[in-house]
Amino acid sequence: MELQTEWITYPAAGTVVPAYTARPRAVQEPLPAIIVIQEVWGVDDHIQDLVHRFATAGYVAAAPDLYAHGGERATVFAPERVAAVKRTYDMTPAVASRDPAAREAAFAWLPEGERAAAVETADAVFSPDRPVARYSADIAALAVFLRGNAGCNGRVGSVGYCFGGLLSALLAGSDPELRAAAIYYGHAPAPAAIRTARCPIMGFYGADDVRVTSGVPALEQTLREAGVPFEAHVYPGAPHAFFNDTRPSYRVDAARDAWARTLAFFARELGGVAGER
Repeated sequence: MELQTEWITYPAAGTVVPAYTARPRAVQEPLPAIIVIQEVWGVDDHIQDLVHRFATAGYVAAAPDLYAHGGERATVFAPERVAAVKRTYDMTPAVASRDPAAREAAFAWLPEGERAAAVETADAVFSPDRPVARYSADIAALAVFLRGNAGCNGRVGSVGYCFGGLLSALLAGSDPELRAAAIYYGHAPAPAAIRTARCPIMGFYGADDVRVTSGVPALEQTLREAGVPFEAHVYPGAPHAFFNDTRPSYRVDAARDAWARTLAFFARELGGVAGER
């Protein structure tokens, strides 16, 4: 399918945020929209590929670059620097450690002149003080922008991966007009932030990703008590980031099933005539 792809900017908190977008070129009528929320690696090739895949499935798809609030990325989040951290993390998760010796050993493969920059970027990417509230506000602003765009029929859903999975859940809890939210191996938000959700939520997790998946039962209980439809799928033998086909963590069987369920979920919740549920 031929797609119309472009980087746009949309208004958010008195400034602008870039977003990578795609839609089927042959379709003229308004379509439902899906916000594709990045991993900690930003709007990289994997996230852009997912934007293409959702557009091919018949949606307007948009991935906000949360590292470019104001229109441009800070140097610390430059794509080539983030890519170096990602490659290092795939070789050894010690890159995320706060221990200076462990990080120094992890980045030993880089030329000496590039190590300090990579460590600085790793600190920013994995910081416990990430501006979650700002990221959430930027995503919420994109939902408003899409609903007011002539190319969208007013129905908007979200899907997020890793850190973006948490942000997708937070959007569900803060945006009463969101129609559906999918979470891929994202940490569960605080109960107060999610029990206010009004849309169905579907989650996908790896059984071996205990750090994240152990929080699913409590999330399920919170949503059940709040009357929020929630469906969780936990894949045996799958690690964190099992859906990312650019990384060693990719598990094709789990990814295939999750993708089919995701498309069916959005078709059910976003498809049809605008104004109908």
